[in-house]
Amino acid sequence: MPNRLSSSQSPYLLQHAHNPVDWFPWGPEALQKAEKENKPILVSIGYSACHWCHVMERESFEDELTAELMNEHFVCIKIDREERPDLDNIYMDAVQAMGLQGGWPLNVFLMPNQKPFYGGTYFKNEQWTRLLANIADAFKKHEDQLAESAEGFGRSLNRSEIEKYGIKESEEDFSADDLREVITKLSAQFDKEWGGMNRIPKFPMPAIWDFTLDYAITSKRDELKEAVFFTLKKMGMGGIYDQLRGGFARYSVDGEWFAPHFEKMLYDNGQLLKLFAKAYQVSGDSFFLEKVTETVNWLEAEMLTSEGGFEAAQDADSEGVEGKFYTWRYSELEKLVGDEMPWIRKLYNLKIHGNWEDGVNILFQTSSYREVAEEFNMSEAELLEKLKAIKTTLLESRNQRIFPGKDDKILAGWNGLMSTGLVQAYIATRDKRMLDLALNNLKFIQEKLMVDGVLFRSYKNGKAYTPGFLEDYAAVIEAALKAFEVSGKSDLLDFARTLTDFSLENFYDEKEGFFYFNNPKAEKLIANKKELFDNVIPASNSIMARNLHRLALYTYEENYSEIANSMLRKMKELILKEPGFLCNWASLLLETVVPTAEIGIVGKGAESLALDLLQKQPSNIALAWSEKSTETAPILKGKTPDSTGNALIYVCFDHACRRPVSHVDEALSQIPYLN
Repeated sequence: MPNRLSSSQSPYLLQHAHNPVDWFPWGPEALQKAEKENKPILVSIGYSACHWCHVMERESFEDELTAELMNEHFVCIKIDREERPDLDNIYMDAVQAMGLQGGWPLNVFLMPNQKPFYGGTYFKNEQWTRLLANIADAFKKHEDQLAESAEGFGRSLNRSEIEKYGIKESEEDFSADDLREVITKLSAQFDKEWGGMNRIPKFPMPAIWDFTLDYAITSKRDELKEAVFFTLKKMGMGGIYDQLRGGFARYSVDGEWFAPHFEKMLYDNGQLLKLFAKAYQVSGDSFFLEKVTETVNWLEAEMLTSEGGFEAAQDADSEGVEGKFYTWRYSELEKLVGDEMPWIRKLYNLKIHGNWEDGVNILFQTSSYREVAEEFNMSEAELLEKLKAIKTTLLESRNQRIFPGKDDKILAGWNGLMSTGLVQAYIATRDKRMLDLALNNLKFIQEKLMVDGVLFRSYKNGKAYTPGFLEDYAAVIEAALKAFEVSGKSDLLDFARTLTDFSLENFYDEKEGFFYFNNPKAEKLIANKKELFDNVIPASNSIMARNLHRLALYTYEENYSEIANSMLRKMKELILKEPGFLCNWASLLLETVVPTAEIGIVGKGAESLALDLLQKQPSNIALAWSEKSTETAPILKGKTPDSTGNALIYVCFDHACRRPVSHVDEALSQIPYLN
């Protein structure tokens, strides 16, 4: 018999709808039952593409005896962390406050009043049943002691981030020395052999490389550019990248980008698309273009819905085996590739008995195309032509396999991150389909995810549900501003401004000067958290601060820049101390120390000039254009074409403009750099 999860939209919750566990979704029914019956609550949090979540389900939640134990002693609540990141943040914090390792699946035990007293991640069935029995017994015999412990964790959860991290507003001006300190500390952690950061497992961490690339461009430090390109090449050659279809897995379990957990998440791919596009703009290297094009092909073929939204994720597992869809037996490849096998074997490090576990091969490139071409007496162009045909053959064969599961809900914030990536890809390639995908996606968000002036987080089966979190507002605002920059559509600027004003009214804590992750007015939780540290997704506060900085340049609304500047001043000490987890904040520091160029282009040919300028200067500019004089955006007000009606480029900073010019190269020479 299905349980209460069967009416959920979330694919993750639906995966548990036929468990013998009497699961509840998060909501008043479960919480009231716990209070009425005085039962502890078990909150189990995971997500659709999570490998160990599936393992724990098979071992424990599908087991009748385990389910009996859970049902008898607990009110059991299942949460999809992607739908409810606010709850995930609260209970992840709680587990870490207990001195335990965080991760997913996350299993947390709460008192009937929702305050946590114990937790953990994945448990083998034997450990899990023992833990359930022990906690049930402890609740029966020592409820008062558990309640006391839970009160302590409750107080810890409600501690302000300002207090927790000793945040205070810096009174010193930001300087180039601050940036040098950040980049020195950061680059000391770079892995010189394999790229990325010097830690295992290896996550792409796009915000780190985005900041490093922008810093390298602004300071004209070629060795830092090369460090970014080196990392992106290693990533793009690795098993973390789907060499046939495009798109990146979430991370590699080793330090070489070789063996990933094979799930593909929309948020990673949106950010990496932007980063590889910028790398192509700066370097002109066709390897980066290849990764951009292939990733957009994957997105269009496998993640795009007919309405214009992008689905959330693809699982690591198919047929219950991790990576089965993506890996190859040597004999399979031999049959499909034929006479080309010697150089394909070299290119992808293939082994007859497999280069990974269970005798299978992950396609993993460690030599460049040029090196392999030279070894097998081919030109690089010839190798690439042959490789294109072989990839098509292998992909056709792979597409006959059973596909991994898919999380087909659409999440506003993740779509925002992907739209930003697509706009950057359009700037880099001028491939109009990339811009169309982004604009259609933003139209979808406006039409389907905005309900009565509120942005909703999730959409599935024609229905928007769960009001959005700061992450959603921040990422969609960023995408709208980016799309306004290239399209000139003033309604996108208006949309960004509307969402920003809503965020200021509903999420902003005037007392502390940061935004809550959840909207405290929407639902009462045991804690209202603020997300400050940049991780695999940058902190919603850092994205929001950069949006405010940028929006102030387009609208001349000083309030926006004052809030952004105050947020940055409060974060300065932490940025200098721990830059590895504050790189999106460091990007705002860079845009403050080196004034962001405000560029208005007005007149005939404005669009072409705008795209050329954006392509040649991929960082630290806020640009608006119009083919005729307009007042739709304050940044364009009062700016006119030349006497023949042709476009002029106005480069300004701090609202003071240089002499208007007609050519992109002249404009570029007026843009400030880091001395």
